[in-house]
Amino acid sequence: MSTATATSRPKPAGKIPGKASRKLSWPVVLLLIAGALVLFSAVAAVTGHHGLTSSGQVEAALSAAVPIGMAGLGGLWSERAGVVNIGLEGMMVAGTFAGAWAGYLVNPWVGVLAGMAGGAIGGLLHAVITVTFGVDHIVSGVGINILIPGICAYVNKIYYKDYVAFGAGANQSPPAASLPQLTVPGLSPWLEHIESHHWFLVSEVAGILAGLITNLSVVTIFAVALLIISYFVLWRTSFGLRLRSCGENPTAAESLGVNVYKYKYIAVIASGAFAGLAGAYLSLVLSHFYKDGQTGGRGFIGLAAMIFGNWLPGGLAMGAGLFGFTDSLQLRDQAAVHDLLLIVAIALALLALWQLYRRKLVPAAISLVVAGGLAAWFAMTDHVQVPLIQATPYIITLVVLALATQRLRPPKADGQIYRKGQGK
Repeated sequence: MSTATATSRPKPAGKIPGKASRKLSWPVVLLLIAGALVLFSAVAAVTGHHGLTSSGQVEAALSAAVPIGMAGLGGLWSERAGVVNIGLEGMMVAGTFAGAWAGYLVNPWVGVLAGMAGGAIGGLLHAVITVTFGVDHIVSGVGINILIPGICAYVNKIYYKDYVAFGAGANQSPPAASLPQLTVPGLSPWLEHIESHHWFLVSEVAGILAGLITNLSVVTIFAVALLIISYFVLWRTSFGLRLRSCGENPTAAESLGVNVYKYKYIAVIASGAFAGLAGAYLSLVLSHFYKDGQTGGRGFIGLAAMIFGNWLPGGLAMGAGLFGFTDSLQLRDQAAVHDLLLIVAIALALLALWQLYRRKLVPAAISLVVAGGLAAWFAMTDHVQVPLIQATPYIITLVVLALATQRLRPPKADGQIYRKGQGK
């Protein structure tokens, strides 16, 4: 082979010359998880507080992660087809209202389906506005976030005014029945028994596992199944390939015979259904009624989890777990939350050492300064103020998005207005 032929060989697409891939391999991910468990165990052994890895904390974190993850999954479907959907918050509100309404009038199983249907209607509205009429996606999403909560609040005041005796109010629906919860018999009590001994690392692992299999809502199992199914549908089927091509290059997809409008409609309606399921989870699992302001910005946090996960289901699950964990901290004891300051300080110090090894002096210096500040905060206080704990999910959202901007790879045509035949 000649030198000219060898040097003219095309480079693999999508890679930047001279830069290694930043994708973490599974051994590295498992090593990081093991290191985090050791760190949590060490801090718990020093402080005597084991709340951060207790089964109760994990159970609460999982409950908080489900609506965030489902909202993020809705954003994933929509944006993979090229439609930005910041109207997830409004679609979640539709899910909370429709789910509680059907859950009270019929049963909570029908309520879950009604919540998904309510969110899907919001998704259909967004698809008509953006795909058919070509309105800017952000403008449409903002309009939906204003319109749907207003309609739900108004209808609640009108429809439930005669149900005060049944627990309804001006901004609240009557309570619906509970959905069943599952606990693995035998295994869950055994793991909780091991957790109670506070053995180094072993009890932490037992507490985490016990939290994952104790008082598990059927909707949680359904949500995890939807996440796994979405991966196989979007990345392992021809349908998913066509849908994702609409978000990468709709003009090229059209030239290959793909009905771009149809796939965008399917994706955005499915996006609304997932957001509606997130809302139904709030009104039927975490509580048993609809209430104004129930979503609490979780639709936006779901979008942040999706961006944190780089528009991938696995990354989305990790982001939802992170935000769910921080969201559940306000339900736990103050001592455990205070210990989190020391954990983050040690983690940043270790990160600084790694950055020094990589000769990244400026990032290492910043990490050391922040680690020192958190360590001083931990040493000088004995608790964290409740308002700060309540703001933790939003602070984590901003920090994560700021740190993740260097490695993000959204769909190329995400947010662009598409018109049939524009490539001709």
